[in-house]
Amino acid sequence: MKKLLFISILCTLSFYSLRAQEGMWLLSQLGQLDLKEKGLEMPLEDIYSPDRPCIANAILQIGGGSGSFVSSRGLVLTNHHVAYTALQRNSTVASDILTDGFLAREMSSEIPAPGYQARLMVSMKDVTDEVMTSYREITDPVEQENEIKTTIKKIIDSLDLKDDDMLAEVARMHNGKQFILYVYRIFKDIRLVYSPPLSVGNYGGEIDNWVWPRHTGDFSFMRVYVSPDGRGSGYSSENVPYNPSVWLKVSEGDLDEDDFCFIIGYPGFTTRYRSSNSVSWNLNYNYPFTADNFREIIKLAEELTLNDPEGRIKVAGFTKGLANTMKNYQGKIEGMKKTNFLQEKIDFEQEFIQWLSTKPDLKAKYGSILSDEKAQYDIIARTRERDDIFGMLENFPGTMLSVAGQIYRFARELDTPNGEGKSVADEEKINGFKESLGFLYNDFYEPLDKAMLLRIIRMAESLPAAQRITGLDETLRQSGLNAEEWVEKAYKSSKLKRQDYAKNLIGKSSSQLEKLNDPFLKLVISLYPMSEEISAIYNEFSSNVVALRRDYSDALFQWKGTMMYPDANGTIRFTWGPVKGYKPADAVWYFPFTTLYGMREKYTGNIPFNAPERLMQMSASRNNSRWSDPDLMDIPVAFINQCDITGGNSGSPVMNAKGELIGVAFDGNYEAMISDWQYDFDIQRCIAVDIRYILFITEQFSNAGFILDEMGIKR
Repeated sequence: MKKLLFISILCTLSFYSLRAQEGMWLLSQLGQLDLKEKGLEMPLEDIYSPDRPCIANAILQIGGGSGSFVSSRGLVLTNHHVAYTALQRNSTVASDILTDGFLAREMSSEIPAPGYQARLMVSMKDVTDEVMTSYREITDPVEQENEIKTTIKKIIDSLDLKDDDMLAEVARMHNGKQFILYVYRIFKDIRLVYSPPLSVGNYGGEIDNWVWPRHTGDFSFMRVYVSPDGRGSGYSSENVPYNPSVWLKVSEGDLDEDDFCFIIGYPGFTTRYRSSNSVSWNLNYNYPFTADNFREIIKLAEELTLNDPEGRIKVAGFTKGLANTMKNYQGKIEGMKKTNFLQEKIDFEQEFIQWLSTKPDLKAKYGSILSDEKAQYDIIARTRERDDIFGMLENFPGTMLSVAGQIYRFARELDTPNGEGKSVADEEKINGFKESLGFLYNDFYEPLDKAMLLRIIRMAESLPAAQRITGLDETLRQSGLNAEEWVEKAYKSSKLKRQDYAKNLIGKSSSQLEKLNDPFLKLVISLYPMSEEISAIYNEFSSNVVALRRDYSDALFQWKGTMMYPDANGTIRFTWGPVKGYKPADAVWYFPFTTLYGMREKYTGNIPFNAPERLMQMSASRNNSRWSDPDLMDIPVAFINQCDITGGNSGSPVMNAKGELIGVAFDGNYEAMISDWQYDFDIQRCIAVDIRYILFITEQFSNAGFILDEMGIKR
């Protein structure tokens, strides 16, 4: 495999020659990748062009993941786990489509996906000069950050986007070395079309999560609807299917090891340009604290819903998200320790410092970057225990306290002018919160809500004297109750358990809310001063550290002098790599394909290896299906490739050298869990469900061949 020298900085710790597969590249960088030499059989302009229809026009960000249009009538293919919350929110004990699956045989039977939106990139434009010019003469990092935000707002306001289904954002690349303006069309009416049963879509469950070999049919079909005049409005019975300018065509050919493939999607966040300071903080504090807390919350949920089917449905989406992050973080911890990742970062930085010592002018400019950054981490380390628990209190306290907190924060923003005589409150955010209330209350499960809040209060009670959460202490002291008594009384007396009551409070002033006697509002009001204090500390930390990281990138560029791809940040990206197996351990080789036979081997009849009986019967004649692979003599279920992905890529289409759909990305492998920090050519793999398995399950298992007809697949 041909190497490209130093494709990016810090993706391996000692700047080894990097393989071309590495990188989540901007669409504007495709010309740098020599893709035709690697096996691409189509013009680059057919993948991305700002001037004419291209594959990028078929790629969506949807439901926290990615997806792609696969028909002219707005049909979207994504992951089962991307559609999971929509299935959960439409499920009841009597009609549990999360477990049983869902199929709409007519468009009129397609059901809304509550809380889901999709965004389609309309344009991207580099605005780096405009932003950087605005703060070039400013030296203070906090003032720089304020000026950057002001300039970005001016750029967005100047677009004068009159359509309410259009959104503009400016994304920072390389910690602010580059700024790109993205314009999106927003779709708010997303509906479920088809999802296989949970025993197909989540076969293997958490046991197989992040693991290869995999036999999960992780796919679902959804549809985008728009108003009759083509606007991305909210749900209406009058809405019609969206007609995309481009949709993906399914490959009719074979797929083999070493075949070229590429992915376009919306990866979330990577941290490959971070220093040892950031590695140490995450390895020693952030990842362990978060993983342990999520594990305990999941255990609470399992215990409380053990004999409560309705409760299990309500918390299913929440706990699945926690479990996914928990296993991811645990894998990062294990991977960092196994590879001695922190020490290798430190060793690399020693080389950097030695190089600086030979360049007096650069040493004067960059010599203190790492120590200055360490000083910033030392500041937030002083109150780390308190801040960790306070973060849980703000982010994972249960529905009631979350709703109260958001209502009060909006009230304080409404009270605060922005310098132009207007409130700093964002009307769009407030309206969005009003719309989301229904979903929050739909998922509200009081036993878990109470248990989570009580657990956090008890964690806070164990804090040392110098790190007390004073607002919480004062609330309990004034009540004369212990933690358990206070929680019980709060849930019995609060009117916030009524959604209509909560909705009526949104938009009231802080003084009006402060007169109410609701226990949750009283608690968030008492916590607000410390919330502001902590926010100020972390905002200053962020401004200072981002400026230092930007300088660090400049210094490394001068040292190594090479092209770079930006860390993932939720914007649309391109990655490529061949279908390829790997060696996870001594004397072990993983082939790049799994099959229906392998699914049968894992079958136990018990969750999570409880494939449907009908599928087990069909698997006996798997080689007779038209979706069988001629070399495997079996129906392929999943395959792995060397594409460089991360969270947010879930549901991204995997395409072959001709741009044809061959699969849907849904996971990475456990051996490479530190891939957000570095790309490992030998073991990092993207796991994708094979399009042939998707079509087999859809057509032959669920008798939904009409979906294939819509996709233009011959039958």
